[in-house]
Amino acid sequence: MTLHWKLVVDARDPHAQADFWAAALGYLVEDNSALIDQVLAAGAAPEEATVESHGRRAWRDLIAVRHPDDPCDSRSGTGLGRRILFQRVPEEKTGKNRLHIDLHTAPGEREAETARLVVLGAAVLEHRSEPGGEWTVMTDPEGNEFCVH
Repeated sequence: MTLHWKLVVDARDPHAQADFWAAALGYLVEDNSALIDQVLAAGAAPEEATVESHGRRAWRDLIAVRHPDDPCDSRSGTGLGRRILFQRVPEEKTGKNRLHIDLHTAPGEREAETARLVVLGAAVLEHRSEPGGEWTVMTDPEGNEFCVH
């Protein structure tokens, strides 16, 4: 049985994506600085593999966000529940997502949530109304599609 999971998202700027999705979902950006310090002290990674983010050391090419109610490993800061990991890739997004996140709002709150997400850096692609419901198709700051119901 699965112990925990993470969704991995390719990104040009993983830290900006993590900040957007942490704010969008009410998640926390993981603090892996203790683990990074251990890895650097052991000589297993170069200092150039890190950046400063949120006033602490972070990996330059990947960062995760986690649900605030889920446990995390105190030694590494790694979430042990619902996580999204953003990893740097060199190429831009080129096609439609094969997997996307749906955000569900309280009844009557979709427009307000959509507006909040636009302030965070999202963009509205279209509003959809079908027999099964209504939703807004949006893109995150790097163009990945997601829906707000």
